[in-house]
Amino acid sequence: MTESQHQSNIIKWSQQPTVRRKYPELKLLFHIPNGGRRDPIEGRHLKQQGVKRGVPDLCLPVPKGEHHGLFIEMKTEIGRVSEYQKWWLSQLTEKGYQCAVCRGWEEAVKCLEDYLK
Repeated sequence: MTESQHQSNIIKWSQQPTVRRKYPELKLLFHIPNGGRRDPIEGRHLKQQGVKRGVPDLCLPVPKGEHHGLFIEMKTEIGRVSEYQKWWLSQLTEKGYQCAVCRGWEEAVKCLEDYLK
């Protein structure tokens, strides 16, 4: 599976009625579209609008315990975390967010469930 297929599975899981009843906060889960290939003009426009390299893929802006929210960087089973991504995860953790790198949608689902418990 590709990273985007894994991510689509997370969103599909989060939208199931039984899951939403158990974790209503998942209605706030969203994707940050920083990845993907773009032509130079579109890339320049996105940078002008504030898109930044390395920002995690998913955000759940729901405070739990000592954390302000949860950020997830999605990877395939063999995907690598870039230096930009490591920097963002470190900075967000330092600012009070829980951050995780999840390899596959099942791992991300477990991370979301653990966070919301």
